[in-house]
Order: sequence, then structure tokens, then C-alpha cells
Amino acid sequence: MRMMRNLRRFYFISASQFALAAVLMSFGGSARADTTNAAPAAASAEADKAWKEVEKALIAPSPPGEWQLKQPTQEQKDAFRAEMARLAGVAADKAKDFSARFPNDSRAAKARQSYDQLLQDAVMLGNTNKLAELEERQQARANDPNASEDERVQLRVQAIQRTAAAKEAQGEAAVLAEFERGARELQQAFPNRDEARQLLLMVAEHSDVKKARALAAEVIAGTQKAQLKMAAQDLLDKLDLLGKPLDLKFTALDGREVDLRKLAGKVVLVDFWATWCGPCVAELPNVKAAYDKLHAKGLEVVGISFDQGRDKLQTFVAREEIKWPQYFDGLLWENKFGLQFGIHSIPTMWLVDKQGNLRDLNGRDDLAGKVEKLLAE
Repeated sequence: MRMMRNLRRFYFISASQFALAAVLMSFGGSARADTTNAAPAAASAEADKAWKEVEKALIAPSPPGEWQLKQPTQEQKDAFRAEMARLAGVAADKAKDFSARFPNDSRAAKARQSYDQLLQDAVMLGNTNKLAELEERQQARANDPNASEDERVQLRVQAIQRTAAAKEAQGEAAVLAEFERGARELQQAFPNRDEARQLLLMVAEHSDVKKARALAAEVIAGTQKAQLKMAAQDLLDKLDLLGKPLDLKFTALDGREVDLRKLAGKVVLVDFWATWCGPCVAELPNVKAAYDKLHAKGLEVVGISFDQGRDKLQTFVAREEIKWPQYFDGLLWENKFGLQFGIHSIPTMWLVDKQGNLRDLNGRDDLAGKVEKLLAE
């Protein structure tokens, strides 16, 4: 399911930079011991030793170098993510131990902050052994009278994400229902906050047209935040495109002329992507598999690249043996078709039917199955 795949993929990508991010963000970008506190020399030496253990725990292995040249298998990615989950749990324990043993050390506050984040990372990466500890820790923080509203809302959002993720085995409908239930409860508790509306908009993006329209309209009516209003209106604008011909015509990177109007009788996947986009590259094997299986039956793929460097894109396309044409203008988020169709995040995959009408805004979900249904019409 796309929504949960995105959540897992985000943490998979983050894990590859786990050590660096933890040091730079949680520990202020410095691995040097801070000895400005007035602790006795012996205690300071012991704290320095413990701090080095924390730093050591933050040094996680990078993904294998060969992954840059060859796409890893799902089993390899799962194994790497599992190891990152374990290491995040180890690092959390080290940070917790430091803050408990040396509460007056100048680094204790950073250790506590890192402990909270590492617990969350460990659980989101799949370390279920840390779930109870995380929930207990977050409940204590939520009950703290000194906790800010921002913190309490964020804790509620994280809890909603975990509860929804636990429903994945029951299917997308169950996950969406859990997100909406949690969003409604959050909205009731904090009616003036936009986090609940952001969750509802996410539900809308994965719902049927009727519900998506209703939720998007609700978000627009309920928020004063311009960016959120724009995102909801963008969704409504995209929904208005469904069932209508998609105007897409260009000269591809390799010189091929592309015109969707001339592809009548074909099902077309329009893939908005970029080589610098980790989730886009991770999705490539799925697109290739669908293309190899169904191209002879009538599937065409059109790439809309958000890359800035022509040479890099050409090298990538050649190395990965991508057979379908690519649109390129080097303008990143000012991409001609990105602006025309309101594409603000990638990967985005649209499906166009044999009559040239846009039929699906979420082509990533069960791509091959959806294409086969459209081919059968």
C-alpha cells in the first residue's frame, strides 16, 4: 500500500544516514566532549567515557557500496532496515543511560532529547521490542504539565501513525479508517491546530473521488494556513482532471516525439520522478516489471523528469536501461508539466486509459493490476 510504503521508505532512507544525522542534529554537530561543567575530575572522566559509548553507538554502517550500482533486493533492504532498527535501539539505551547517570552533565539534555528521537526511530524502523518503552515515555511526556502544546500535539500524531501502521495487515481501508479516526479525535482535542487537517488531507489523497472531494473541501474551509489550503485545492484540481483527456506533448530527451493523443488504444503510465529522489529510484523496479510484462499488451510509460542535470539523467537512464521516453527541461520544481498539473511531490504516477483519459492519480498502488484492468476495457 502506497501510504505505508512511503512511511517505511522514509525511515529506510533516513537509516542510511543515521549516524551523521544523529550527531549533527541531536548533538549539535560536535563529537568533542564538553568539559565546561564543574563536575569533579574523576566524575568528568567517567562521563567522558560514557559519552564516547554514546558516540560509538551512533556510528551505524552505511548501505553497501554496490547498492549505488545495483538496486538491492527487497530482502536486502529489509535486512538493512532491521539492522538499523536494532542499532537505533542500542543507541537509545546508551543515551538513556548517560542522562540517568550524569543528570548534571552539560550533555545530559542532548542525551535525553536524542533518547526520545532514537526510540521513535527504532520503532518506526521495525524494532517492536522498543514499542512499549516508547509509548510509556511518550505518555509521560504528554502528561507533563510543563509540556508545550506543540509537543503534546506531535506526540498524538506519532501515536496515530503507529496505530494506523498496526492495521496494515487488515488492508488499506482499515489503515485509512484509523488515520481518520485519530485525526477526528485530535481535531476535537485541539480544534485550532492544523495537524488533524493535514492527516485528513492525506486520507483524502488515498480515498475515492467522492470522499476525497469532501475531505479536501473540509480542509479548505477549516484552515487559515495558506499552504494547506493550496495543497487541498491542488487535490481538487487534480480530481477535476479525472475522466478527461490529458494534454501531454513533448520532444523527449532522446529525440522521440511524445503525444498522448497519438497513443490511443494504449494504456499510459505518466511517471513524475527524478534520479535524486530516493523513493522514485526505489519504485523503478516495479515500473520496469510492469513494463516488461505488459508493454507487448499495450502499456506505454512516459517519464517526466524533475532533474536539473541533463548528463546525470542520461547516464542514469542508460545505466538502468530505461526504455521509455523522458521529458527534461532542467527546471526542477519549475518543470513545465509539474507546474501545469500541480505536482508538488514525487514520485507521482498517473494512469491514462486507452481513450486518452486520465483514470488514476495513484498508479503506484498495484500498478500491474490496474494496468491489466485498463487494458481489458
